[in-house]
Amino acid sequence: MSKNLLLFLAARFFGVLASQVQSVAVGYQVYELTRDPMALGFVGLAQFLPMFALTLVAGDVADRYDRRFILGVSYALQAVLSAGLFALMLTAHPSIMMFYGLLALLGSVRAFSAPAGQSFLPLLVTVDQLPRAIAWSSSTFQIATIAGPATGGAALVFGANAAFALCLALFAFVALLTLGITVESPRRDHASGSTVLQRVTAGIAYVRHTPIVLGALSLDLFAVLFGGVTAMLPIYARDILLVGPEGLGLLRSAPAAGAAVVSILLGFRPLDRQSGPAMFAGVAIFGIATIVFGLSQSFIVSLLALSALGASDMISVYVRNALVQMVTPDHMRGRVSAVNFLFIGASNELGEFESGLTAAWFGVVPSVVLGGLGTLGVVALWAWMFPSLRNVDRLTTLRAA
Repeated sequence: MSKNLLLFLAARFFGVLASQVQSVAVGYQVYELTRDPMALGFVGLAQFLPMFALTLVAGDVADRYDRRFILGVSYALQAVLSAGLFALMLTAHPSIMMFYGLLALLGSVRAFSAPAGQSFLPLLVTVDQLPRAIAWSSSTFQIATIAGPATGGAALVFGANAAFALCLALFAFVALLTLGITVESPRRDHASGSTVLQRVTAGIAYVRHTPIVLGALSLDLFAVLFGGVTAMLPIYARDILLVGPEGLGLLRSAPAAGAAVVSILLGFRPLDRQSGPAMFAGVAIFGIATIVFGLSQSFIVSLLALSALGASDMISVYVRNALVQMVTPDHMRGRVSAVNFLFIGASNELGEFESGLTAAWFGVVPSVVLGGLGTLGVVALWAWMFPSLRNVDRLTTLRAA
């Protein structure tokens, strides 16, 4: 494993760790201030709206400028925003609107970091090494996602300001790690004759005219939108399972624990055959696990359901990421990665808003169960609509169009 790849994986680990600590602290603190499920939904919406507005532009920036520099600056700005959250917690009566304002700025920064990060990894390895590198990157992500919520829950014992101070230090460290990577993005011809609008929308056009990519991205989009339970975990921890902030950290870590096991296995033994059917099976199990979690009143059963949810989701994530990188030419990777992030990354935040909204309408448990049922419906419909995705066999045989 090269030095640059090791630095990338280290930066990814500590960056995800910081993001998870921050997410746990924000969710718990907002619910402590409001006792309102809808307020947790607005946490997601505040981050989604700027992502939606800026991600496609950020994809064009990632294809035209140094992706390493974009990543380093993005992490530095996240450190600044963590300092803002820390300062907010020092006030006598923290303003919920200030929380939302800082989260909107965070969403803006993430809009630029995500396309640059997703399209940066292929520059560090060969095409044949890419599926394995994606698996190791996913493993790093999932291990950090396990440690992050537990770390966040432990930090909350000392107060939210302790959690935000930790995020500040971690994001600053990650910025330094990223800028230490010596591989730079290839230089692009900025005077291509295309307009800004044409460049920005090129990623959408590519996805729209590539059914295998469109099917993979939209399948996960609707699975995450309907089946996401993350926003409701503070309510389950406090009011249903009665396990407090420490239990919340474990609940947040459980999906990543399941995902980490699968991603490590994929790192040593990548999927060799039947990748498309494996992706659909993973999303179906994700929906079933969501239903089990929604109905559970046992902390142990809930942890097991969330672990199964994460393990099954990892299969889908692995196939989708490898497929998208394999069939996308490098000069388009930033913009296609932006569409990928808009479909998947930003849909996490929109899914949180949807979860808060349906919980306010129908109640917390019915909203989670309905989401799982919706995910199963999506799997059946997409298997019929996208036969080319359903029939994908070996990922290593896929090439850029």
